[in-house]
Amino acid sequence: MTFDPAEIVRVLDAHGVRYVLIGGFAATIHGAAYVTTDLDIAPDPAADNVERLSGALADLDARVRAPDTPGGIPFAHDARSLAAVGVWNLVTRVGDLDISFVPSGTHGYADLRRDAVTLSIHGTEVTVASLADVVRSKEAAGRDKDRAALPILRRLLDEQG
Repeated sequence: MTFDPAEIVRVLDAHGVRYVLIGGFAATIHGAAYVTTDLDIAPDPAADNVERLSGALADLDARVRAPDTPGGIPFAHDARSLAAVGVWNLVTRVGDLDISFVPSGTHGYADLRRDAVTLSIHGTEVTVASLADVVRSKEAAGRDKDRAALPILRRLLDEQG
């Protein structure tokens, strides 16, 4: 499967899903030399939005990512079931998609939306977390891969003023 982030954001946009792009891909958009093979989003938790997210996931043929099941595990979902779980790690027909309703170190969508920027990714308008918010979330997550990326991200943040 080829990772196609432009197709993921196109499908989310087609369904009218409100979200903030976070994580490694957001860091890359801000200029970090960061290699990532997934897309991370923090969706607006409003019920109507999560219902649209469910429709987008159906179009993306989303399945729960599992290490022992390369194609992922099929799952039924709607707004209620998606909202009941704080983090989803999914595989789609065009790559991995991670959904976090309240990413580490943040208060979720509204918090991230406040300082986010809107950019075009292959013709689709995308709301991207600020670099400062990406750094804040990675600091709070504290995973090895995040700690390894932080010096570069902090330097980039300092350079951007």
